[in-house]
Amino acid sequence: MPTHADEDGFEGEREHHEPGTVPATDSASDTSLVPVSSTETSKEVGELVTRLMDDDTDEPSRTRLMRTLAAALTRSARAAGAKGMASGRWLTDLFVDDIAPRIPVRDRETLLRHYGGGEASRSDEEIADTLVRNATRATTTVGAAGGALAAVQFAAPPLLLTAPAQVVAETVVVAAIEVKLIAELHELYGTRPDGGSLQRTSTYLFSWAKKRGIDPLQATESVTVALGAAAKTALRTRLMRLLGRHLSTLGPYLSGAIAGGTLNRAATRALAKAVRADLRPMVPPERRHLGPALDRAARHELPPG
Repeated sequence: MPTHADEDGFEGEREHHEPGTVPATDSASDTSLVPVSSTETSKEVGELVTRLMDDDTDEPSRTRLMRTLAAALTRSARAAGAKGMASGRWLTDLFVDDIAPRIPVRDRETLLRHYGGGEASRSDEEIADTLVRNATRATTTVGAAGGALAAVQFAAPPLLLTAPAQVVAETVVVAAIEVKLIAELHELYGTRPDGGSLQRTSTYLFSWAKKRGIDPLQATESVTVALGAAAKTALRTRLMRLLGRHLSTLGPYLSGAIAGGTLNRAATRALAKAVRADLRPMVPPERRHLGPALDRAARHELPPG
């Protein structure tokens, strides 16, 4: 697996969540598909992906972080061994254990505060459009960076044994951005699943794997499904397909960059469209076009401050 020698010594603690975001863990006893334990290298991978998702990360920093992430992924893959890589188990476990729990998710109040635009000026649908637009821009940028790799001579299957580390890095970052989008759409539409934060994360991973929204009225059934072995199989299949799509964009000069950005943009838009179509009918009709002020009034709350 080709790697870069760039090692900038990145170290970090579990990210600090701002008020209004969903914390990564509720308690050590919270049972879900997302366990807490991980190796130091895997923790580094999770932290790097979180930093790459930050809208404030500039282009030079993003490039450096992608190189560092590729190197960290290579170390993690070597520790996992060929068998874990070939089956896709390494990539799935890494995403579930060390990336997904660190994805910062803003709750409805925070989203209204950030994107509401003041007194009832923007509806939920307009805010959702902004979330989709931002996520699409992010996955397009990541796809263009990863797709700019030169043509690579592949030896033999299995897929992960021959995938360039940079393409694996692109895969996990794009997946994380899309999971964050799905989670915040559920928050915005008021359809947050029941359970602790780790259980909700498992449910959002299942939602991403199946490209469907989760009905909170069927939360017990949804969470049970999301915690099962079938959910992890679906997630592994989805991640491997995403990796395969990114491998297909490898090409000389800028052809891969164009293809990578275009494919990611179309896929993120299609995902958001499908999830929103599932979530809209779950929202009471009278609340579908509320802005921040009217939303507070409907719940008999005073404005902040």
